[in-house]
Amino acid sequence: MSIDTLPQLARLSVSLPAELLAQLDAMVAERSLPSRSQMIAELIRHELAEHHEGREGAVLAGAITLIYRADSGRVRQALAQAQQAYLKEVISSQHVFLEDDQSLEVMLVQGPSERLQALCDELRRIRGVQQIKLVTTTALLPPLHAHGEEAR
Repeated sequence: MSIDTLPQLARLSVSLPAELLAQLDAMVAERSLPSRSQMIAELIRHELAEHHEGREGAVLAGAITLIYRADSGRVRQALAQAQQAYLKEVISSQHVFLEDDQSLEVMLVQGPSERLQALCDELRRIRGVQQIKLVTTTALLPPLHAHGEEAR
């Protein structure tokens, strides 16, 4: 990275209750981070992405993590049907078997926040789904190829 492309840094002074600061310092130490600033920047990024989730028309990228019971093929079939209904939003999906007849599935997604929430709601309604979490970012994947486009 050249000096011209280095991100500009700005200083921020924050007053916190002593107990909250102690908890922040403990978290920084547990994660072996070099500074409070790095931890605070990460927390702000998470909150900004969550804030954008609620904005109409905001396009986000992210991951949906699901834990479900794989008692029969019915659950996996229902998950596949839901993904097919959101073909433009689901970029890829990874599945692994866990202990006790449970499965973990991670879907990489991108699209309007309303569509991503609707996908989560549809997945949540599938009987057998035990946990679901959507984590988003405002950073997007580069544009994908469209049919009929010439390669550059």
